Amino acid sequence: MFKEKKYSVVKPAISKELADFVYSYFLLKRRVATTLFAQKYISPFVEEWGHWNDEQIPKTYSHYGDVAMETLLEKLLPLMQKETGLELVPTYAYARIYKKGDVLKRHKDRPSCEISTTLNLGGDNWPIFLEPNKNVGVPDNKDITSSSNNEGIKIDLSPGDMLIYSGCIFEHWRNAFEGENCGQVFLHYNNVATQGNKNIYDGRVHLGLPSRTRNI
Repeated sequence: MFKEKKYSVVKPAISKELADFVYSYFLLKRRVATTLFAQKYISPFVEEWGHWNDEQIPKTYSHYGDVAMETLLEKLLPLMQKETGLELVPTYAYARIYKKGDVLKRHKDRPSCEISTTLNLGGDNWPIFLEPNKNVGVPDNKDITSSSNNEGIKIDLSPGDMLIYSGCIFEHWRNAFEGENCGQVFLHYNNVATQGNKNIYDGRVHLGLPSRTRNI
């Protein structure tokens, strides 16, 4: 399906048990980070414990390059190559625990997200929408696109399920979240045929390192 439509759904990509374990881990990490920052055990500028200052989803716990998430990024590479039929290199993982009222605005992604996934870890259901017309949405200088009014394709994912999509081509979004919590990890890859290795590990020496170590 991916070869034809540039998106596909894998049900499941990981077992429900593994998804639940990773989700529980991430919930606990958010709790630990909350305590560390609140009690001033660590600087608010330290990113290894995640943060709440994401530009897309302000005040929502987010994490670039978490070691567990980037282990998933690496371990799912063979499955990603099988599903897409492409030779891929991993770039980075980014995870969030969404809260009630969050909205993921319509956007397209930066080059390191050429082949992307959203993997449902757990919590309340929150569908993602894809605009199948690649000509919809005009990127601005923040790699966010102007809005369109098309309804898009609604995709529901259960814990362990994964949507694979061309993040730089298709506008994607989520409407206002009505649940309490929803854990998602985004796993990003590049197609070697189009991008080569220039974005491998998103400009870091290897996976698991924070964004401040990027050289691009």
